[in-house]
Amino acid sequence: MPADEKWKANMEKVAYMKAFPGLLRSWDQLIGKTVEAVLPLKSKTGSAAVICTDGSFVVVPLLSPEPYELGEALQAGRAYLEPKHPEAYAGYDHLLKKDQEAQRTARMENILGAIQNNVEQIPELKDRLAQLVKEWK
Repeated sequence: MPADEKWKANMEKVAYMKAFPGLLRSWDQLIGKTVEAVLPLKSKTGSAAVICTDGSFVVVPLLSPEPYELGEALQAGRAYLEPKHPEAYAGYDHLLKKDQEAQRTARMENILGAIQNNVEQIPELKDRLAQLVKEWK
């Protein structure tokens, strides 16, 4: 088979697979469906085919969410997940507050450090800070 025929045959196969009945293309198409099987794919470690009872399916990548994605998912899914995992959400809320307080403290320390490191090079900094403190009172 000549190379161009092989290329055409492959393109035809790919187009057919992409139009295969039941292939879902967005997550919202899974709403209300029941998962029948999750089949690991050998071609890429961690990927899987999720097969639904109605014959629809989706191919998913490795489930390794970034921390920001996981945090957003926990917030977005809270109404659904918290009733089933109340202790886990209580722990998460505690750690979230702890992280926010640590971030606030670190910012304050950075600001104070910057002032201390620059006060000798910028003599008017002391006066300007004193003015700001008076304005805030």
